[in-house]
Parts: sequence; C-alpha cells; structure tokens
Amino acid sequence: MLSRKKFLYQASALTAGAFLASAMNNDVFAIFKNRIAPSDQVNVGVIGVNGMGWSNLLAILKVPGVNLVAICDIDKNVIDKRLAELTKMNIDVSKLKTFNDHRGLLDMNEVDAVIIGTPDHWHCLQMVDACQAGKDVYVEKPVGNSITECNVMIAAQKKYNRVVQAGQWQRSQQHFVDAVDFVHSGKLGNIRTVKVWCYLGWKKPIPFVADSAVPAGIDYDRWLGPAAKRAFNTNRFHFTFRWFWDYAGGLMTDWGVHLLDYALLGMNATVPKTISAMGGNFADPNSPQETPDTLCTMYEFDKFNLVWDHALGIQNGLFNREHGIAFIGDNGTLELDRSGWEVVEEGRSTNKIKVERKLRIDNGLDKHMENFVNVIRSRKLAELKCPIESASHIAVLSQMGNIAFRSGKKLSWNKSTGRFTDEKINKKYLAAAYHNGYKIPKL
Repeated sequence: MLSRKKFLYQASALTAGAFLASAMNNDVFAIFKNRIAPSDQVNVGVIGVNGMGWSNLLAILKVPGVNLVAICDIDKNVIDKRLAELTKMNIDVSKLKTFNDHRGLLDMNEVDAVIIGTPDHWHCLQMVDACQAGKDVYVEKPVGNSITECNVMIAAQKKYNRVVQAGQWQRSQQHFVDAVDFVHSGKLGNIRTVKVWCYLGWKKPIPFVADSAVPAGIDYDRWLGPAAKRAFNTNRFHFTFRWFWDYAGGLMTDWGVHLLDYALLGMNATVPKTISAMGGNFADPNSPQETPDTLCTMYEFDKFNLVWDHALGIQNGLFNREHGIAFIGDNGTLELDRSGWEVVEEGRSTNKIKVERKLRIDNGLDKHMENFVNVIRSRKLAELKCPIESASHIAVLSQMGNIAFRSGKKLSWNKSTGRFTDEKINKKYLAAAYHNGYKIPKL
C-alpha cells in the first residue's frame, strides 16, 4: 500500500508530466512513466470495466506513475473485450490479474487504489470493503443507492482514513468553477430561483423484453449481489439497469448528482426544508422501466427555490440545451452546462449584465483523476475535489427527490437528525433492502 512508502512529491513536475501525457501515445507516455521512482508508483485495480469504469481507467492511465495491475467484472465477455483493447494500446496484459469477484482483487497486496465502476447498488459494499482492505478508492456516482448507504460510506472513510474520491468530475473542470465564482460575485443580484434540467433525447424509454437464460460468461448472482433475486432480463442489465429501483435511481440520481451539485455550490446551500415531486412514465406508459421518464422536483430552501426537471427522449431543454443549470437573478441569468456558460441580461433590470459564452477549456475527467492520484501521494485529503462527504450530500439530495416522487407526498427534512420528519417515510425509504445474505455494513 502507498502508506508504507516514503514519497517525495514534486508537484510541478507531475502536473507538467500529466498535461503532456494526455496528448501522447502509450510509447511516448512510457518514457515519462519510467522517470517516476518505483517507490512512487501507484498500482490500480478496477472493479467494473464496462461503462464509466472503463472511461475512468483510460483517464487514470494518463497520469504518470500509475500502473494497472488488475481488473474485475462479473461478465467475462467484458473482461475479454477490455484485454483485447488494452493490448491494442501497447499495454502488456500478460501479468494483469482478472477477477469476477472484487474480493479477490482487494486481497492483492500490490494494489494501492481501486476504481469502482459497478452499478449503483454495489457502490457502498465495495467501497467499504476496499477501505477495510487498506485501499484508496475512486467510486462512481451516485455514491450510494440510499440515504443510509451514503452515511455508511462517510463513516467507512473516516474509520479507515482512506483517500476516497467520487466520480463527479465536473468539480475538476475549470469553466464550472469559473461560473460558480461569477455567481458568488453577486453581479447577478438576488437569486430567487435555480432551475436544473436534463432533457436527454438519446436516452429513450426502454421497450418490453422477455426474461431469458443468463448469457454465457456472466456471474449473474454476483451481479445481483444485495438486490432482490429475479430472472435475468437484458433490460435490467448493463446500461439500462439504472431505470430500476433495485439497482439505481433513474435520471434523478444519474445526472442529478452532477447538476444539482453545482446548483448547491452556487447558492452556498446545504439541505432543503421541504421536497415535493411529480411525474411518471409519460413518454411510454407501457415501458417496463420503474424510474420516471418525466419528473419535476421542487426543493424549498430559506431564500430560494430549486427546481429539477428531466425528460427522456426530448432534447430541447431550457436555452435549447439538453441539460444545464440556470441561476436566475434580478440582473441576469447565468446558464451553465458541460459545454460552457454565459449570462443573459434581465430586460427589466436597471443594472443589466451580460456575459458572452465562455467555452469549456479542459477535460474534467482527466483532471479529476490527476487530483485523485496527487492526493494518494500527498495524503492531503483536504485537496480532493469531490470527497465522499460532498458526494454523499448531493446523493442524499437526489434520493430525497426520488422518495418524494415514490411516496407521493410533500416531505419535510430535519437537518439536525438527518431524517424526514415522517417516520413512516424513513422506515420505508431511508435504507435500501438487502437480499441474498448481504447486509449493510455496520461501522
């Protein structure tokens, strides 16, 4: 583990090397890797390499001194595909360990850090297991699949004192930081409403698919883990798992943790007083997906309202953008999304303000991974861009919206207890049900 190493870290050299490496092929990149002392190398294992786990792996391999030593996935087809792709990248996979059970990967003494890119319902268990094994962790968002899981994950990081970064990479992207700085400048005037939207035309409601036999190479019991036992169905597997409550929380948690995060950062807000939501499967009422394809959630804060609005199969959101955050002030509205930000003047204001569009200038995921590795080496946890406390906070906010929708009630939140004021709601929704012999970790 890295903690046993004596590390002398040259920050400027690493930053320059990471920037150059992002634009170089693997042969040239190897030159920079060889300049990193053996004691300063970071050995990484990846758990779940089919979606964002793979993107995260590609990003972290750009950081000098990082070595891939193991990958884990319950689908052998995915493992074989990734080994072939790594080979094409001139990476020697002959010594790369492969697993279908994450516990085998965590037993490897040479693994310093792990990336968790599995479905949401596995995040808590695997992150806690990794911390207990003495590994540093990069865990995909949303970090927990319930409010209780988020609290457990915070406790695990504190107990085992590990570096834990969440995959909310927009926190490392410069134009998001610049936009929030502008909001904090006060130039927009009094902000009474913040609107956050996610209109994804490319994510269509899923059609009915019959149950089938488990495809060859898939350890389906391991995939289910703590989720309820069900017959195999392709709708509930790989990418579209996110539309079922057993495994995830739909767009509310999938994109909500990214966008709502910056809404709260911009407003210096913590938790709402009340939460209400309305929506349903309006695009295709016959779709088997459980999470709503259309949802509007209202969060009430002391001095402003926060509105979340999402729709699958439609791409024309506010400002003709598929997603974004709008800080609506007396003097103008700042619109922020992954491509950039701008300020649209308020026509009735006597103190009008307008800012032409500022475009994205960097790769947020690459920078987020650089930050993770830097902190692994420095052990300065305060320098993490998205520590588990911040990620859990916004995951809880997103879970609040889903719980308001599922319960059909306007809910009140008690900030001091970290619970809803309605104990019936707490009993039913605060914790995700665990099955198949799994239990939520107790720390």
